[in-house]
Amino acid sequence: MISKVTSDERYCAEHGWLRSFHLFSFADYYDPNNMNFGVLRVVNDDYIAGENGFGKHSHKDMEIVTIMLSGSLTHEDSMGNRKEIHQGEVQYMSAGTGVVHSEMNLGQEEVHLYQIWFTPKNRGLTPAYDQKDFGEMEKNTLVPVVAGSTYGSDDSTVDSTRDVISFQADATLYLGIFDGGNTAVFEQKKGRGVFVYVTEGSLSINGTTFAAGDQARIENETTLTITAQDQSRFILIDVGM
Repeated sequence: MISKVTSDERYCAEHGWLRSFHLFSFADYYDPNNMNFGVLRVVNDDYIAGENGFGKHSHKDMEIVTIMLSGSLTHEDSMGNRKEIHQGEVQYMSAGTGVVHSEMNLGQEEVHLYQIWFTPKNRGLTPAYDQKDFGEMEKNTLVPVVAGSTYGSDDSTVDSTRDVISFQADATLYLGIFDGGNTAVFEQKKGRGVFVYVTEGSLSINGTTFAAGDQARIENETTLTITAQDQSRFILIDVGM
């Protein structure tokens, strides 16, 4: 079953310095029927104005992935990290037993990013941090960027030779940049869900069309045929349900 959620069905939080589309319940947006998709708990599509950002705040028992689409962000945390995150980079932070951090746009240009939270396999993990640059990633194929501890196992859908960020959730996150007319085939395993969010362009999944800002929540399929209608960018997340 392929469920389509269109861009105009997203919740939009306007804070002046921040415009955030919440794809699942978050902060002031609460919908008991839209709390998560398997272990995928939060997907926020954020636009942060220049010289603004998130001051010091805490997280606990959550695996947090940030995908930088444009601009740069300055990250500081209680683990002692102070990092610049730039367009094309992916950041991972395991909040574990507790982390305090800030995320600031110190420049003049607006920043566009996705922040994605996953429920960890275990509570009370040791906090951790990682960051990799995927700005020169291969086109017209699904590129894994963050993967759980089963990554590279015999039943994995991911090429174990790829350099990915390892994290502690039952999920694998892929990025896709596709030219129009190109197709990817993804085999969905029994008992797992697939989440797709379109950043740019449009694509079809088994004949259903998705435009920029649309999302697909897929269960109980087998083979997914994903075809770009034009120049397209999207994320695909394989999650334990």
